This record gives sequence, structure tokens and C-alpha cells, in this order.
Amino acid sequence: MNNKLLRCVLIVSIAGFLFGFDSVLISGVNLPIKQLWNLSDWFHGAFIISISLWGTVAGALTGGYPTDRWGRKPTLILVGVLFTVSALGTALATSPYIFSFFRFIGGVAAGTGSIAAPAYISEVSMAKHRGKLGMLFQFNLVTGILMAFFSNYALDNMGENDWRWMMGIMLVPSLLFTLLAVTIVESPRWRIMKGKHVNEALETLKLLSAEGDALLQNKGQAGLFSGKYNRILLIVFLMTFFNQFSGISFILFYAPEIFEKAGFATSASLLGAVSIGVVNLLFTLAGMYLIDRIGRKKLMYIGSIGYIVSLAMVACGFYFSLPAYFTLIFVLAFIASHSIGQGAVIWVYIAEIFPTSIRSYGQAWGSGLLNIFAAIITLVGAVLINGLAPWVLFACFAALMVLQFFFTAFIMPETKGVPLEELEKKLLTSSAR
Repeated sequence: MNNKLLRCVLIVSIAGFLFGFDSVLISGVNLPIKQLWNLSDWFHGAFIISISLWGTVAGALTGGYPTDRWGRKPTLILVGVLFTVSALGTALATSPYIFSFFRFIGGVAAGTGSIAAPAYISEVSMAKHRGKLGMLFQFNLVTGILMAFFSNYALDNMGENDWRWMMGIMLVPSLLFTLLAVTIVESPRWRIMKGKHVNEALETLKLLSAEGDALLQNKGQAGLFSGKYNRILLIVFLMTFFNQFSGISFILFYAPEIFEKAGFATSASLLGAVSIGVVNLLFTLAGMYLIDRIGRKKLMYIGSIGYIVSLAMVACGFYFSLPAYFTLIFVLAFIASHSIGQGAVIWVYIAEIFPTSIRSYGQAWGSGLLNIFAAIITLVGAVLINGLAPWVLFACFAALMVLQFFFTAFIMPETKGVPLEELEKKLLTSSAR
């Protein structure tokens, strides 16, 4: 890969940072806003906590259209603009309804970016580097989560309006990304698919002649739900389901409350949330190192086993009222398992498993499902965290992760090192059998 395209990949991956940073900022303003506007558990869960996730669902389900029709670059610029508007609106909100509206806009930006950015990165990457370059989106996402936890911790106790500073800080990376996105080149594979400056696009991408021929031959298109891609759709459905029903969004959004229930004081619970971000980042780096070396499936095996053990231990910690640090240790083990397993694999996998001709719509399906499941978990979580014993929730998550292990073993195909066009032929051939 030449330096120009590598620079473009690095810029585009910042969309992941914005996604992670924006989604977790709410954990720091969660309780202050609830108290400020005297909100019920249901209203708080539906409009303050999960509204951005429903925006992400809307962005994911509709973002395939601009990504496919307008191109990857214009869509990414739009993502930056929407994040900027959301940051200003939430920081200046005067009611829970205005706050929720602008959180929804931020969610739309995140959902659209989760389609356009991974698609762009996978399309400009050679097969042998696609895993680690694709993981730059996830790496920046978890970096954004960590920075959000640090930001919340640093801006806490700045006065009665500290929550406004916590939300407004999002303006800085949003503006930076918007300006940088203007400077990237359009995805060469998208140009070839649309028949726009084909020779120039092939030269830009510096493909081997065989890959170039394959790209030109694969311009035909069938509908996403035509039946041709059923196997791929099922794989993505199951992967997104297990990703969220591991409990990852529940833990990230309600980390301070979970730690308070485990026995930590409020300030210590915020610091515990920061430790989640640190572990998330470190093990994402490990996944980034391993994904093109040992493959996607082995990382999923490692993550599944880690999920089962850590979630079972967290459930035991709550059931037997063990010391708070016991719960913290295994929550961090859970985060490590997610980061090196599902967290490392999912965005790379969804971006590469769909053929170029339907990639933007396929990613809309995958990202839409992922965020629907996340929204359900966080919406219901606002009530369940106060209505059920915590050990019950974590025991249920652990049981579901046993099923993920068998999904990995018997349904999920390996994609390591396979060119996108060759992978398309392999998956569609097996679907036809």
C-alpha cells in the first residue's frame, strides 16, 4: 500500500474514534442529567441513554444509500458534520427533549460512519494487510471509549454544568475529522464498481493484474435479499447478536452503576470505568497484532472462552457478595476477552464478507442489527439494573456465550488472507450447495 492510501486509511479510521467517544460520553452525564430533569427509569433509558443507539440504528439502516450512491468520501464528510452538530446541540440543550434530539443526530452519524469507514478501509487494503488495517477502525473506537472515560473523569466536579463540558468536548475531534475527510481520495473499488475513471482507480490501488480483472468481472449485482447471499446474512446476524448479548454495551454504558452496586464509591466507580477503557485499548492492540497472523476464528475462540469464564465469575461475585475488587477484576477480564475476540473481529469481518457490489448495503444490515441489539440491551438495561439481581443478568450473558463458541466452531468461515473477490466466490459457491 502506498503512503497516500495509508494516510487516507488513518484519516477514515478516525470515524471509529468519534463513534466510541460519542457513545460513551453519556456514561459520565448519565446520573447528573437524571437528577437535573428528575427523569423516570423508563424515560431515562429510552430517551437519554438509548436514543443515540436508535439514531445509530437509523444511520446504519439508511447509511448504505449515500455510501453506495454518493460514494464513500462524501458520506464520511457528512458523518463529520453530523457529529459536530450533535456536539453543539447536546452541550447547549435546555431540556431532555432537545438533548435527546441531538443525541439521536450523533447516533445517525455513528451508524452511517460504521458503514462508510470499514467499507472504505477494506476496499483500499490488500488481502494480507486487510485485518490489521480494518482493525484501525476498532482501535480508534476503543481509543475513543478510553478518552471518553478519561474526559468524564477529568471534567467531573467542575460545577453544576460540568455535564455540558463533558458533551461539548466532542466538538474538537468532530471538526478535525470533517476537515481531514475532505482531503482523502475516493475508494478505487467503488469507482470501478460504478464505472467511474476505472483505469485511474486501478492505478491508484496498484492491484495485481489478476485482482484487477476480478474486480472488473464482478461488477454484476444481485439484491441483498435475493437469496444469493443468505449464508452471509445468517453469519452476520448471528455474529452481531452474540456481540451485543455478551453484555458489552450494558457494561460500557452502565459501568459506574455496576461498580457502585459491587461496592465502590462514586468517584472510585468512575475510575473503574477508566480502567475498562485502558484494558479495552491494550487488548485491542493485541487483537490487531494477531488478526492477520492467527486468523479471525482463533480470536473468536479465545474471546468466547474468556467471555464464559469472566461473566460466570462476575455473576458469582454478585451472588456471593464478594469484595468489589473481585468483580472489577473479572469485569476487566470480560473486557479483555471482548477486545481480543468479538471486538477485534466484527468490523473487519462484516466489511470483508460482503461482495463489493453490495458491501454498503450488507454493512447497513450488519451495523443496523448490531445497533438494534445494542439499543435493546441498553434500553432494557436501565430497568433491569434496578429490577433484577445483577448476578442473574451476568449468568444469562455467560450462557449465551456458550452458544457463540459453537457458532464459531460450526458456522463461521475463516477469511484471513483471502482477496475480497476470491472470498466472494468461495462464500457464494458454498451457499449454492
